Amino acid sequence: MGLAQTGTGKTAAFGLPLLHRIMGIGHPPGARRARALILAPTRELVAQIAEHLSGFTRGTAMRIVTVTGGASLNRQTEVLARGTDILVATPGRLIDLLERRAIDLQDTGYLVLDEADQMLDMGFIHALRRIARHLPLRRQTLMFSATMPKLIDEIATTYLRDPVRIEAAPPGRPAERIDQAVHFVNQGDKAKLLETCLLAHPTEAALVFLRTKHGAEKLMKLLVSWGFEAGSIHGNKSQSQRERTLAAFRDGTLKVLVATDVAARGLDIPLVRHVYNFDLPNVPENYIHRIGRTARAGAAGKAIAFCAPAEAGELAAVEKALGAQLPVIGGTRPAGNAPPPKPAAGRQGQKPGAAARPAPKQNSRRPGGPPAARAPTGTGGARRPGPRAPS
Repeated sequence: MGLAQTGTGKTAAFGLPLLHRIMGIGHPPGARRARALILAPTRELVAQIAEHLSGFTRGTAMRIVTVTGGASLNRQTEVLARGTDILVATPGRLIDLLERRAIDLQDTGYLVLDEADQMLDMGFIHALRRIARHLPLRRQTLMFSATMPKLIDEIATTYLRDPVRIEAAPPGRPAERIDQAVHFVNQGDKAKLLETCLLAHPTEAALVFLRTKHGAEKLMKLLVSWGFEAGSIHGNKSQSQRERTLAAFRDGTLKVLVATDVAARGLDIPLVRHVYNFDLPNVPENYIHRIGRTARAGAAGKAIAFCAPAEAGELAAVEKALGAQLPVIGGTRPAGNAPPPKPAAGRQGQKPGAAARPAPKQNSRRPGGPPAARAPTGTGGARRPGPRAPS
């Protein structure tokens, strides 16, 4: 199990040793067989992994095949008939192909779960169990992620035997070169605030995250009407549309990419200098993955969160996961929104002595705080009437 910050090269960490072992076999794979299986949660991440591995194998006879939804099943069946050294897939489409007997995994000696915490979450765990029944018991299983919540960590142990756990950095911590901040703003004023931020850096690529597909599309169209070179990717877009939009963003044709969390995992777009959390995520770990789209491979980047009053609970959860309070660059932090202080800081309370004692009492009520704050989210603040804000 490998845990490391976003942008630190996890694909190469599992890809290069895997390629080295397979190259040493010395003969091509059998028909409808795959020597290694790499599972990833999104089509975009599957394509990116295959692109990186293909770069490593250029000039060799290694075969790398991708299978994802949104493409022709018949065409994928034809490609798999020849066999492949490495199969990179999304779980849903792989199950479709297994049911058609287009692929046989009995000779697959390596299973890699990229973004393992999401792959083991409820959204994929049932599909993973179905796939695991087709794999041999004697295999090497590898899991890689930037975050690993405790519950998912416990599930992971059921798929690993005597695992070696390697942490290149504390899990759940963003890269140090990301300059983070929060701007407190009413929901209806977020779009104009985003416009101001984008105009301040007109030549630099920006990634904007929202919670909903409808909201992402509406905001993208609003930005285009204001003259920005913007595109969007989300679950309502076809695979070809998503690929064209990502390609235009990568080559600089588009300066702003508006997305849901479909783009928060693993995507490597070195040009991104700014990440805006237009909506705060419901799952705090997703914040780590979102802002990890900038400051890749040691570069610097900035991440700004827009926090509406109804999102105070989401912000508190994010700051608790980070173990630190985000600097405020606009608006006023609501009273009682401060996350629990770090233990070291709490033990130092010298002069304030008695004055510092109420803080732990307030913190002891924090577990009840976020749910109470979340209750109106999505009914009040998230859809507060406003002429400029997408829902």
